[in-house]
Amino acid sequence: MGEVVFWTIIRTIITIPIVWVLKDYISFPVWWLINLASIYGVIIHPAIIHYRLFKERNKEVIEYTLCSTCTNFDKSAVLCVLHDEHPTKEYLPCEGFDWEPKQSEVDNQDIFS
Repeated sequence: MGEVVFWTIIRTIITIPIVWVLKDYISFPVWWLINLASIYGVIIHPAIIHYRLFKERNKEVIEYTLCSTCTNFDKSAVLCVLHDEHPTKEYLPCEGFDWEPKQSEVDNQDIFS
């Protein structure tokens, strides 16, 4: 996920000065259209595409590994917070020794009431 954010920031840093310089060479109403189109086309749309690719690449780790059922697993970053490492399908940072089950919705409710 950090890669998606990093490249979005880089594209923003490059796009804003270019659009700002174009302001002096293009009429103001046209500049607004170019500004909006470039922000969407260069910054927002690629970020959405990269986020979808990130989710596809990590789908198996998020859904089918032991880490995904642990309280120390951050799903949004695909990260073991306890060991500060990224698990993969073949690699578990704690090798299962520090695994703690997540509390489920059913466990948190009083079933017998």
